Amino acid sequence: MYVEERVYTLQVGTAAQYFKNYEESGMKVQLRHLPHMVGYYTTEAGELNLVIHLWAYDDLNQRDKCRAAMQADPEWQAYLVKNRPFMLKQETRIMKCAPFFVQRLKKMLAAAQ
Repeated sequence: MYVEERVYTLQVGTAAQYFKNYEESGMKVQLRHLPHMVGYYTTEAGELNLVIHLWAYDDLNQRDKCRAAMQADPEWQAYLVKNRPFMLKQETRIMKCAPFFVQRLKKMLAAAQ
């Protein structure tokens, strides 16, 4: 299994509107296309104005197919028009689960459904 970490640096003072837009427009589209939301966070200490979200995939082919379908969705494209102006920087990291963690992550994801 793989977990994708996406980190967005937002303009100062835009987090509340970013989260409002995401909750109203973006989240439902992502949940329709992406298999497992692991978490969605903002920083309280350290580097501020960061939004971090984690998504789990069985393999990288699944990730590619899911993200391509989402990018083609007109609702997702409309959402991006609302929130992209708040983003200053985007980072993405794809992490492969340690062998001993795969089953634990699968159990956590199953319990969340």
